[in-house]
Amino acid sequence: MHEIQEIAELTNKPANILCLDDEPGVLKSLTRLLRQYNFTSTVCSEGEEALKKMAETEFDVIISDMRMPKMNGAQFLAKARETAPDTQRILLTGFSDLESTVKAVNEGGIHAYINKPWQNDQLISIIKSAVEKYRLKKQNIILQAHVEKQNSQLKDLNDSLEELVEKRTKQIKQVLQQLKVANTNEKNEHRATFELLYNFINANPYLDGTKAQNIANTCTQIAKQLQLPPKNIEMAAMAGYLAQIGLLAMDPALYEKPVHALNEQQRKSYYTHPSTAQLMLMPATHLHEVSDAIYHQYERYNGNGLPKGLKGNDIPLSAMILALARDYWDAFEQSNLKDEEKHQHALETVKMYSGNFYHPKLVQALEACRVKCIKQQAKVGSMKIITAKELAINMVLSHALHSHTGIMLLPKGHIFSAKSIEKLQQLEAKKPTPFRIMIKSL
Repeated sequence: MHEIQEIAELTNKPANILCLDDEPGVLKSLTRLLRQYNFTSTVCSEGEEALKKMAETEFDVIISDMRMPKMNGAQFLAKARETAPDTQRILLTGFSDLESTVKAVNEGGIHAYINKPWQNDQLISIIKSAVEKYRLKKQNIILQAHVEKQNSQLKDLNDSLEELVEKRTKQIKQVLQQLKVANTNEKNEHRATFELLYNFINANPYLDGTKAQNIANTCTQIAKQLQLPPKNIEMAAMAGYLAQIGLLAMDPALYEKPVHALNEQQRKSYYTHPSTAQLMLMPATHLHEVSDAIYHQYERYNGNGLPKGLKGNDIPLSAMILALARDYWDAFEQSNLKDEEKHQHALETVKMYSGNFYHPKLVQALEACRVKCIKQQAKVGSMKIITAKELAINMVLSHALHSHTGIMLLPKGHIFSAKSIEKLQQLEAKKPTPFRIMIKSL
């Protein structure tokens, strides 16, 4: 039980915080505030000094000022990221516009930022969230090592997860098993895992794969408009595709009809699907940022959202992008207008809540790239699901086809020939249920 004991030790020890600022008064204020909440703090006045401390000591969180001589906050956090990539990075800045934040994301990969002068309650809330995120990463590493050494402990881990999610279904267990296989056999974990999960959504008769594609396309265009790094753009798109993954754990009665048609108890259950998604994606550590975006997708810019009630720039940027894209397409679907008018209606709907539900800069970015979003709109009926018996020569595979054990049988884009159809029909004859093959419609 050595690894489990490591988790207990990690949980019980005080969080170690590194504070960097060239103003002694600021460092004193931070030290005094952190001491009140039983955090251990180390202070530095220069970036090089802080980097030396990081080489000697492991920190849960770094808090850095933006404006400093010799090395500014973005430059320091970029180097700190190379030294300790899992340590959470918080930026203190006098700049409140989104452009400065995006620059810091590009250079330093910050996880949160807060404007000076700060409010103590707000800063402590951000630090606690950052510590929790850092320690979850560490716990996940410890658990994975434990599973590799003692495979029998996997059952205990699954049992503990069963206690957290009462309606854990056979379908979720299949997804987790597929994730394990994908992580072992695929070099490109991001794309392999993503395609696997999206296939489950698209194959579910009550979930709309076309809508997921539209949301993902819009997330991509917003992220590009904000000039985010390629990795962040890719993660935004994946969050759009997988935003509904947690619904696979729920009774279809909760999502086969619009949310506004549910009763109060059903709505409460429905809005727990992001938490379920976070549990489902836990084994896929490379999708942590995607999981984070999905988990916080119902937060609101004014602080009245779920599940944490985060406000403004405390909400992960990817989650704010996902929420805006999702609600845009919700408004599009709920309109009875023609398609062109639907898009205008959807835009006007989200603009009404700019600064309330959504970050104003993101709404502006959506408006700027709206024409591209319309052009990339997925067409209803662009894909159909059939069995092997219904295949015909020259049909094109829309999504990679896997066996029930997770082995890829055919890649996305495969053009069916008489030979590949024959082999697939032979395999299907041995299965208890037919294949669900996703084919592009002409």
